[in-house]
Amino acid sequence: MVRHKGLLMKAIVIIPTYNELDNIDNIITAVLHAADVHIMIVDDNSPDGTSDRVTERMKTDSRIHLLKRPGKMGLGTAYCEGFAKALGMGYEVIMEMDADFSHDPQDIPRFLKEIEVNDLVIGSRYSNGVNVVNWPLRRLILSYGANVYTRIITGMPVKDATGGFKCFRASMLSTIDLNDIHSNGYAFQIEMNYRLWKAGARIKEIPIVFIDRRSGVSKMSKNIVYEAAFLVWKLQFMWLFGKIKTKNQ
Repeated sequence: MVRHKGLLMKAIVIIPTYNELDNIDNIITAVLHAADVHIMIVDDNSPDGTSDRVTERMKTDSRIHLLKRPGKMGLGTAYCEGFAKALGMGYEVIMEMDADFSHDPQDIPRFLKEIEVNDLVIGSRYSNGVNVVNWPLRRLILSYGANVYTRIITGMPVKDATGGFKCFRASMLSTIDLNDIHSNGYAFQIEMNYRLWKAGARIKEIPIVFIDRRSGVSKMSKNIVYEAAFLVWKLQFMWLFGKIKTKNQ
């Protein structure tokens, strides 16, 4: 729970998974031990039985929830479906993070503290120097450059627009039309930040250390880079022509 103006707010952490059986027990346990939160696993029908293991855990712990999807449909849609379900369940604080411990569950209380006075809290790899472990130099330069590029083109005052360790106030997240979001990967993270920024969200970046646990397997394909590079221009033009609106507009 998160305390805001003397009230306790229900919080949930959303974690998308695909073939995370080796990590799933440990990440669930670590998250639930880190803070007074619930957890939702959004599984894309992992053939290794990830969702079956989550179902077993749910039998003995009501804080665990599962959203099972029919197949591998992309990170952006996984989060959007998870957000929509969490909003429908009445959660007031919604977090997102990776399943592989690239994001440290011990950082969760810091996010919950900052969300008391902000609408979006971003775990930033670049707000206090460069805090990335186990990335080759080429990938680090590409990621850092992509964030500088995004900041220049959009004007968005965020140093790490592509990071995936974030915390949302549900009242602000609910103003975004999740059905209108079709981007994936790093582009999805940029788009969510941009839409919330334009909706007037109070945004705070807090420094984190990102540790890549995937043994050198990069998630950054050329298509992901091209999508993100094109998206920032698309968002700017959509905003200029009034195509980006909140639900209350």
